[in-house]
Amino acid sequence: MLDDFMIRALLAAVGTALACGALGCFVVWRRMAYFGDATAHAAILGVALALAFSISVPLGVLVVALAMGVLISTLSGEVISPDSLLGVLSHSALAMGLVAVSLMPEARIDLDAYLFGDILVVSKADLMVIWGGAAVVVGLLIWRWQALLAEVLSNDLAYAAGLNPARDRLMLTLLVATVVAVSIKVVGALLITAMLIIPAAAARLVARGPEGMAVWATAIGVVAAISGLYAARELGTPAGPSIICAAAALFCVTFLAGRLRG
Repeated sequence: MLDDFMIRALLAAVGTALACGALGCFVVWRRMAYFGDATAHAAILGVALALAFSISVPLGVLVVALAMGVLISTLSGEVISPDSLLGVLSHSALAMGLVAVSLMPEARIDLDAYLFGDILVVSKADLMVIWGGAAVVVGLLIWRWQALLAEVLSNDLAYAAGLNPARDRLMLTLLVATVVAVSIKVVGALLITAMLIIPAAAARLVARGPEGMAVWATAIGVVAAISGLYAARELGTPAGPSIICAAAALFCVTFLAGRLRG
């Protein structure tokens, strides 16, 4: 029998994998990896502000991540190239967050828990946040699936179909921010983007069609979450990085399988 904390950790890992699966496909298709990094790095600033104003950490992370996403969407391409803007905002937000945390010694903050995750101390309230966020992400993706796919294929195609690509891009931005907020306890700010990208990249090697890729990405994420958590328990390694290592191993398996099949 698993201990209660291991059951909560397992549920948190699976919930995070469900939230990241299909959304990660859009991150890969739209080449939003660096954007995901920028949003995730801003999470540390969100943690600092949440502690400073005595509010929920996931709420503080969500607010800062949303602000980062809107700021990037607004400024990108106007005065500075998108990659340069992402680099400036990503590392600036991370640095400001680390400095802000260091100025609050009375808060006794375990930075490693927010940088790399601390899934073994997930509470029932954290589980509600993770699974609630996963439900919102998956529900919105299912609802807007065809519209989001049309925007990925071609802006002109989306406009011709009477869609609003700008609105759908903003929705993706908000969903990435939501995933960052709900998964920071599981894999940490520095590894959240890996949980979005690696399962989707692995799924791309074996899937046929976008829907198949979304299903494969979710399945690979769930397997990585469970196997990584088991390895962390048996080997005494950090859970968050172990989950990402498991995802990377699955990517290697699908890569080799694709090469052999081709």
